[in-house]
Amino acid sequence: MKADLKEANNEEKGGERETNEKISRSMMEENRKTQSACLKEESQVCLHGCCPFPFLSAHEPQSRASKPTSTSAACRRDFASKTTSSIFPNTQFTNHESLPSVQESLAEFTKAYPQYSDTYQVDQIRAQEYYHLSLSNRTCLDYLGIGLFSYSQPQKHESPTCRIASSSYPVPPQSPPPILDIPFFGVSYKTGNLKTQLLHGGPASELESAIRKRIMTFLNVSENDYCMVFTANKTSAFKLLAESYPFQSNRKLLTVYDYESEAIEAMNNSSEKKGARVMSAEFSWPRLRIQSSKLRKMVESKEKKKKKRGLFVFPLHSRMTGARYPYLWMSIAQENGWHVLIDACALGPKDMDSFGLSLFRPDFLICSFYKVFGENPSGFACLFAKKSTVSVLETSTSSGMVGLIPAEKLFRSVTESSGTDSEVEQTSKPNLLVDKPATPSSISGPIPVQASQSGRFEVGKTYEIQHADIAEKLKGLETTEISESEKAVDIIQEDYLKQEGEVECRGLDQVDSLGLVTISNRARCLINWLVNALLKLQHPNTKGIPLVRIYGPKIKFDRGPAIAFNVFDWKGEKVEPVLVQKLADRSNISLSYGFLHHICFTDKYQEEKDKVIERRSNEAKGLDGNKGKDKNDMGISVVTAALGFLANFEDIYKLWAFIAQFLDADFVEKERWRYTALNQKTFEV
Repeated sequence: MKADLKEANNEEKGGERETNEKISRSMMEENRKTQSACLKEESQVCLHGCCPFPFLSAHEPQSRASKPTSTSAACRRDFASKTTSSIFPNTQFTNHESLPSVQESLAEFTKAYPQYSDTYQVDQIRAQEYYHLSLSNRTCLDYLGIGLFSYSQPQKHESPTCRIASSSYPVPPQSPPPILDIPFFGVSYKTGNLKTQLLHGGPASELESAIRKRIMTFLNVSENDYCMVFTANKTSAFKLLAESYPFQSNRKLLTVYDYESEAIEAMNNSSEKKGARVMSAEFSWPRLRIQSSKLRKMVESKEKKKKKRGLFVFPLHSRMTGARYPYLWMSIAQENGWHVLIDACALGPKDMDSFGLSLFRPDFLICSFYKVFGENPSGFACLFAKKSTVSVLETSTSSGMVGLIPAEKLFRSVTESSGTDSEVEQTSKPNLLVDKPATPSSISGPIPVQASQSGRFEVGKTYEIQHADIAEKLKGLETTEISESEKAVDIIQEDYLKQEGEVECRGLDQVDSLGLVTISNRARCLINWLVNALLKLQHPNTKGIPLVRIYGPKIKFDRGPAIAFNVFDWKGEKVEPVLVQKLADRSNISLSYGFLHHICFTDKYQEEKDKVIERRSNEAKGLDGNKGKDKNDMGISVVTAALGFLANFEDIYKLWAFIAQFLDADFVEKERWRYTALNQKTFEV
């Protein structure tokens, strides 16, 4: 592994030297600006208090005389060295049955990362507020975001006829499942002018105003500087902005994504229809770092006069590989006349605390809040725009914006309607709200827990009930039962709305109470242990053929809590990511799969390029065979895992133990026969 790290670092030194003096001076200047604003909290994020600045990636140019920088570099090296030397040193696992137990592994883990024990508050929150994870025995590793509300928040309202189980109150014997699942709020779709909505807003419920205020506070976004609209999902937000952005005069769209994203595809298609020139950054193999020289040529203007360039879309880090990107690319883009859009959808729960929004002041920002565990409603996204930038948007009519409807209005509209599909559809379309992942993959689906007649907990069907379904059920209820349900809605509404203008978003409150330091340290320990453990798996009786290949950063102090990898058999042939995902799902592990692209290979890696790069079929992407898209069809399909703030050691150990089963050459065939024996539908291998 050390040899691998050394080889990769040597290969990329040439690209790093290409960063010119202008970028170096810009970074040092911004570094001085951010010290006073961010030193206090960020200095704690490092395990030893010596890594104060998230604004500079470890491989970016820094001042030689900077003492904090040298200390920071030493801290990062120490972390990586400690990880490789303390966790399974000089050990390779060639049989899944030889893995140490979860208890033994946890003991070694806490020795290597003693600071992990300081994050016990997360385990307490998980046990008290998200107890269904343990009850369902489901490991959710396909979600990076955060929900507004905790799982237990809507569950705590008990009725004499239906009591919801909690960690402190067991399920009563023969407790029937709930008759109705009444959401706390729903959404109504809007068609209108984005520019008008941003400038003047529109009629909004007390609930919508309260949630808007809470979200802006959570993200440290000032209402004096930014305005916001709710959208159906992330893809809707990107498409809305593309349809309103003046690409006729600001001709270019430049994105920085190492993976295929449905939201970016939607933005690209909309902007191309308006005459935009779509460009993308490239990422150097094998670490998938930004190709600095190529991106700089696209960002910088050759003309001395500042000219309108276009829209620069920057994600801060990759939601698939976990690679983090230097924030200073935003400043360089702004200096060269670009409008900057920040994609904050893949950020950790408290990463905005380290962003320095008041310093970089992007023109647009998009984030999303959608369900993690199948709760109603599915969710929504937020599109922020800087008030001084809104005027550049064009006047156009678009769909995709939504409003938030309080529960009592939802319930009243259902009970008063005839329950027809046409009437219900005008109120809400919850099934359309969940963002599709970057490619067809799994998002932690509904894991509702219901009590059977025997009193046992079972994984049941989702309670995300369409309003038409609710109306149908209401037809068979007595008037007194409807009255009781209305009272329940009122109680829930009053409890969520603590007082006028405020709403209790317990999901956000919990991460606020934990803070950036606790969440970041926990994720850092977990993801680096997982990376190290996966790299320790090796096929038996082979010349060192590894079971797993990881794309992007490996063991690294400041990597994100996501990992992209592939599994290979003893012949060195890749196991299809979709198959890995299906088998993982059968083991109660939720993974995703995606497609890495825009990868740049130097001459040194041309032979390797022919082995790893594959062509994505037009059928898989839903394209029409446009030859201009051929370059984007080249890339690598991968399995992805992401650690949310609730992830614990048992989750990553479970994934490691599952992947280790592929060391058995007959594992896939055995699973196929087992699947058939259970009278399940077989799948193609």
